[in-house]
Amino acid sequence: MTAQPSGAMPVRIHGSNPLIGDVDVPSDKSMSHRSFMLATLALGQSRICQALDAEDVAATRNAMVALGADIQPDGDDWLVTGLGIGNLQQPDHVLDFGNAGTGSRLTMGLIASSPITAIFAGDASLQSRPMGRVLGPLSRMGATHMARQNGRMPLALQGTHEGLALTHDLDVASAQVKSAILLAALNVMGRTTVIEKAPTRDHTEKMLEGAGVVLEYGTHEDRPMVSLLGPQQPKARDWTIPADPSSAAFPMVAALLVPGSDIIIHNVMMNPHRTGLITTLLEMGANITIESERLEGERIANLRVRHSELHAIEVPASRAPSMIDEYPILAVAAAHAQGETVMRGLEELRVKESDRLQIVHDHFVQAGVHARIEGDDLCVTGGDVVGGLTVDTHLDHRMAMSFFVLGMTAQQAVTIDDMRTAETSFPGFAKLMGRLGAQVST
Repeated sequence: MTAQPSGAMPVRIHGSNPLIGDVDVPSDKSMSHRSFMLATLALGQSRICQALDAEDVAATRNAMVALGADIQPDGDDWLVTGLGIGNLQQPDHVLDFGNAGTGSRLTMGLIASSPITAIFAGDASLQSRPMGRVLGPLSRMGATHMARQNGRMPLALQGTHEGLALTHDLDVASAQVKSAILLAALNVMGRTTVIEKAPTRDHTEKMLEGAGVVLEYGTHEDRPMVSLLGPQQPKARDWTIPADPSSAAFPMVAALLVPGSDIIIHNVMMNPHRTGLITTLLEMGANITIESERLEGERIANLRVRHSELHAIEVPASRAPSMIDEYPILAVAAAHAQGETVMRGLEELRVKESDRLQIVHDHFVQAGVHARIEGDDLCVTGGDVVGGLTVDTHLDHRMAMSFFVLGMTAQQAVTIDDMRTAETSFPGFAKLMGRLGAQVST
C-alpha cells in the first residue's frame, strides 16, 4: 500500500440510484495551467475567467507568483499582471507543484530561457515521475539541471538568457514536452521546431496564437510539425476556460452504466485532441447526444448522456494521445460491456501520477473483473463486477474517481483509501456524484 498523507479521506461507495439532472464539471485543467503561464509572460494585465479552482492549478498559480507575477482574485476571476519574456524573477523558495505534472513540466520551459535558477519539488507521486523527457531538450536549448536518477524531482533547473534554437524530434507523443519547448522558444533567438511522434493536444499552440504569437505548421515524414521563430512576446488578454472533458468523463461513464440515468453535462470543451473517449464510447454503443455546439475559442457543447448497453471494441493505439487520461474510466466502462475490449498502446499510462496500467489491472482482478495485460495493451472482459475491495489510489486522482464509479456499479461496496486526492482536479467530486445518485458513506 502507498503511504497516505495525514488527513486522508476514505469513502465507501455502495451502488447508485439513477443519475438524473444537470451537471457542471470543473473547468479544464490543461487550459487553466497555461492561462496563468501565458499571462505571466505577457506585458500588462490579463483576466482569467472560470479557471479551475483545484490544487494542481493553485500550485501553478503560486509558482507564477514566486516568479514575479502579480496575481489577484477579482470575484470569481483572476487578474494577472505579467512580466514579459526574459523578466522572470529568481524565486526565493522551492517551487512545490504538489501533484501537478503539467504545471511543473511547462514551468521548466518558462525557466529554461530565463537567467534564473529554480528548485522543483512535489508530492511522492510527482517525485516518482520521469522529467528527463523534458529536461533533455531544454538542456539542448542551454538550460542546465541537477536531478535525482532519471531526472526525477526534487531537481534544480538553471535557465539561460542565451538560449539555443533547435529542432526536436519527439520520441514520445507528449503535449507536455512539446509545450515546454515552445514556451522556452519564446525567449530564444531563431527558429525552434518540434516534430511530433503523433498528434497531441494543441492547447498550447492555440493559446499562444490567441496571445498574438505566430506559429508555423507542417509535416515531416507525415508527422505533424510546429515551429516558432523567436523571440516573440505574448500579449495580455482575457481568457475564459471551458469545462474539462477529462473531468466530464466520470459522470458520463457513470450515467452510461447506471440503469435509468439521464444527465446533461454543460459547456464541455470538444477539442478533437481531447474527445477520444467520446468517440470510443459512441463506438461501444453509448447514448451520448452532442447538443448546443458552438465555437468560443475552443469548440464547446453540452452532452446528454443516457444509460446504455455497451459492447466491446478494439481501441487502436493511435487514439491514445486524445484520451490518455481517460483510459482508467474507459476500463470501468469496458468491465460492463459485452465481450472483450482491447485497449492498445498504453505505455504512457505507466508514467502518469501512478502506473495506471498495472493498478487498474490489479484492482480489477481484486474486484472480480476479467482483465489482463499483454505488453502495453489492456484487455478487459465485461460481466458482473463483484467489487468488495479497498482501492489504493497511490495519490492518483483519476484512480480515485474511476474506482468511485466502479463502486456505483459493483455488487459489493468499494472503498477508496483517500478521496481527497480527487481535489487536485475535481473539487467536490464525491458530493456531486452523491447528489446525482451515488450511495456514498464515510
